[in-house]
Amino acid sequence: MNWDGKRYYSFNSYLKQTFGEKVYKISLNGGFTCPNRDGTLGTRGCIFCSEGGSGDFAPDAVLPIGEQIEEGIRMIRQKTDASKYIAYFQAFTNTYAPYEKLHSLFYDAILRKEIVGLAVGTRPDCLPPDVLKLLDELNQIKPVFVELGLQTIHEKTAQFIRRGYPLSCFEQAVKALHDLGINVVVHLILGLPGETEEMMLQSVRYLNQLPVNGVKFSLLHVLKHTDLGMLYEENPFPVYDLDDYVDLVIRCMEELREDIVIHRLTGDGPKDLLIAPRWTLNKRKVLNEISRRMKETGSRQGKSFI
Repeated sequence: MNWDGKRYYSFNSYLKQTFGEKVYKISLNGGFTCPNRDGTLGTRGCIFCSEGGSGDFAPDAVLPIGEQIEEGIRMIRQKTDASKYIAYFQAFTNTYAPYEKLHSLFYDAILRKEIVGLAVGTRPDCLPPDVLKLLDELNQIKPVFVELGLQTIHEKTAQFIRRGYPLSCFEQAVKALHDLGINVVVHLILGLPGETEEMMLQSVRYLNQLPVNGVKFSLLHVLKHTDLGMLYEENPFPVYDLDDYVDLVIRCMEELREDIVIHRLTGDGPKDLLIAPRWTLNKRKVLNEISRRMKETGSRQGKSFI
């Protein structure tokens, strides 16, 4: 497998193999909400979720999707001569809306010539039959990546973070998407309070048994104006330092099935909202340290399976 010189199968490598060149994501805001916020399941969101619903770097939802895409392209082209982009509906739950709204927003994005794929962040309990049918139609036009926020397989932790759905729901969503040939990308949060390293590795091993295509690893960020942030300020709990996190994420990669694409190794926390750990603000340093340590120790993705 060609990993573009890396010791793991990165999303960048996958995109170059698929589209023949580097592809950039454009974060979009469709003005969605979430069943954990609108009163269906709760009103305060997941315990770690910011007021931006994990879309803190996405544009204002008042802008039409076309204008958001054009602005995203303009900003990227200030740094590079990129010609291919993925439209990424990121903020909140991006399939939690009437079919007509989803149809309009998604088609507006995917039919633009510069857009080569569609990424949709959502919850596994927000994929009713009509939405699955729509995603199937879109996937016949250009590749669709559906990102599911699993975070952990452990029920006690899931209740603590107010995830709001059982593991069986996640498994059903993965199967339904896989049966349609849609790329499934899973979010895992490393460092959730109360979880040991072995518990986190169990979440990784669990993914190996499912037909998932990609994974996003994110270190837990403690943000202002979240319930997690208030808990941390009242009674600070341990958070990972850089060295320990690098060790942990490498262990996770070694456990991960070799064909699963790694879309992310560390998360982005808004500078003005991030309480801890502050070292994550230097994303380039984190990625460089992971690469250096893997090369130094001979680590590689899927090592446990070879």
